[in-house]
Amino acid sequence: MKKYCFYFLILLTIPLVAQQKGYQYPFQNPNLDTEKRIDNLLSLMSLDEKIQALSTNPSVLRLDVKGTGHVEGLHGLALGGPAQWGGKGKEPLLTTTFPQAYGLGETWDTELLQKVAAVEALETRYAFQHYNRGGLVVRAPNADLARDPRWGRTEESFGEDAFFNGMMTVAFVKGLQGNNKNYWQTASLMKHFLANSNEDGRTYTSSDFDERLWREYYSVPFRMGIIEGGSRAYMAAYNKVNGIPAMVHPMLKDITVKEWGQNGIICTDGGAFKLLLSDHKYYEDKFLGAAATIKAGINQFLDEFTEAVYGAISNGYLSENDIDEVLRGNYRVMIKLGMLDASANNPYAKIGLDTDTEDPWLTESHKQLALEATRKSIVLLKNDPAKQLLPLNKNNIKKVAVIGQYADDVYLDWYSGTPPYKVSPLQGIKAKAGENIEVTYAKNNADGKAVKIASEADVVIVVVGNHPYCDAGWADCPVPSNGKEAVDRQAITLEQEDLIKVVHQSNPNTVVVLQSSFPYAINWTQTNVPAIVHITHNSQETGNGLADVLFGDYNPAGRLTQTWVKDITDLPDLMDYNIRNGRTYMYFQGTPLYAFGHGLSYTSFSYDKIDISSETFAKDEEIAVKVTVSNTGDRDGEEVIQLYVKHLNSKIERPIQELKAFKRVEISKGETKTVSLTLRAKDLEYWNTEKQRFELEPEQIEILVGGASDATVLKKQISIKE
Repeated sequence: MKKYCFYFLILLTIPLVAQQKGYQYPFQNPNLDTEKRIDNLLSLMSLDEKIQALSTNPSVLRLDVKGTGHVEGLHGLALGGPAQWGGKGKEPLLTTTFPQAYGLGETWDTELLQKVAAVEALETRYAFQHYNRGGLVVRAPNADLARDPRWGRTEESFGEDAFFNGMMTVAFVKGLQGNNKNYWQTASLMKHFLANSNEDGRTYTSSDFDERLWREYYSVPFRMGIIEGGSRAYMAAYNKVNGIPAMVHPMLKDITVKEWGQNGIICTDGGAFKLLLSDHKYYEDKFLGAAATIKAGINQFLDEFTEAVYGAISNGYLSENDIDEVLRGNYRVMIKLGMLDASANNPYAKIGLDTDTEDPWLTESHKQLALEATRKSIVLLKNDPAKQLLPLNKNNIKKVAVIGQYADDVYLDWYSGTPPYKVSPLQGIKAKAGENIEVTYAKNNADGKAVKIASEADVVIVVVGNHPYCDAGWADCPVPSNGKEAVDRQAITLEQEDLIKVVHQSNPNTVVVLQSSFPYAINWTQTNVPAIVHITHNSQETGNGLADVLFGDYNPAGRLTQTWVKDITDLPDLMDYNIRNGRTYMYFQGTPLYAFGHGLSYTSFSYDKIDISSETFAKDEEIAVKVTVSNTGDRDGEEVIQLYVKHLNSKIERPIQELKAFKRVEISKGETKTVSLTLRAKDLEYWNTEKQRFELEPEQIEILVGGASDATVLKKQISIKE
């Protein structure tokens, strides 16, 4: 009896101790262990409050717990834009707007990506604390893999390679969350787990593939984002994975939680709970569906769920303990964001509180970062050596004709915010050309205008591409080569290539600017036009960045992150998720229009030497690969050094080659640099399905280094030991 009285006295004194330290409840004490804080909070919450906390805002007003909701942020905080993310009918909040995620991927610059995400995180905190707009859980990055260029949401992905996307995901997560050991500036919520790369039928189709591809390809960016990046939030996808809807799949708990350490938010996609019944038809009623969803690990619903959860409880399908278990993840994230703590303890809580502070999106540093990201995202696809049309020489030009419907605006995509300003390609070219060069413009060749101004100009710049959200209804893209969320592309040829043909016929000094969210099979253009550059949509600095590249004030070094095929028949069926069937640079047997990693420069580089720190390799080890590269041209420039691995005598099926390290490096003209890349043994492991673990196979591998997947020039063999 004395023993029980003793425990009772301890329980009685906990609130008293909390009060003595200035806290009404123990969960408010930042010095208390996180799990104990959550224990206390859950013990104080009613069942109704717990059910309400399964939304995207786990506030408990009675206990003065102020949670925070979600915002979009694939390439800058979105509190406006075409989708009105700041609220329907509300005045948009202006925010710094960077190139689409696909363009950020084409920078091949993890340090830059971390800076971009850090700026977004600062603006997100500022908007939340200064304007009371938005939330601190940022739905970014998109860690999905762009395995097929017809995928409508290719623009949201960094590319087709799992390791590359993983490295970019890690950088973005770190930028969003910051480097404070106790608090996050924002929480990075990755999406969409898992294998979500078809739009048509996405609410009921199944992405089917074997266990090795699950472990070695589709899940890699998410695993890296959690383990290496520190993300503790992700969104489950609409689709099924091997026949089971992602939001109720055992993989959520069995792998991401138990193996990877994911212990925060796992949310549904928008409207996904309703679709679980209406489209997947996976449960007989919503009560069974709600119980299964929560037991699978989901702790935030993005559509109406309360009636279903109450029904699941009353029918005995779900217990309060089941809800407690998943709610812990929500509050772990809230604690990391400082939402349960006094603001004095959290350095990020001070952002935006000074009324005299200039809005960060108006600062010169944020404008300059948008410009830098835009410049670095631009890929020089072709520059005919015989003609060397680029960079344009102002001294030899009196008139420039700019042609194309995408030249006279910056087109924002569905997940964009509203930028404080926009510089279109036409505006950027005019500003760069200056007073001594006349710039003319035609939207198209109506009444022969495009051909006329092209014939009168010294140089023609044709801006062609896609509309980021098709300029149509939600599930409608009238132009076959366009795509977006909810709509996959029906073609990969460019409808505007005929415009390029007639303009080029009028004036061979034609530069094509392909402004697009995904690859195009521009075969005629590649064969006939002397210069081609690729740039994505959305950046507020689009025109300035493009003009800097066209006129040579910035030497382009962007690289492609997808295989650009020549024909749609080069692609397997869109629903074939087995990438070994000729998909991506790792398994494609044909000759692409442009290879993964392709991108040119106004200067030239030679790869002179490769040295390795060891000729043998074992589990958990790393090898330093030192590559000597020289700038042999007459301009300063940047080279993206890419390291691929080829398995020479593996006993299991492996890719033709696979990227395992890369670095973007500045090298001045005439300069030689030795650059160190790190090759990690863990990145060479395969999933042993029998032993259910990753293993490093004893074998010979070949290291290949160069400027693209089809342009490796240095080789070195090493042995992997048991």
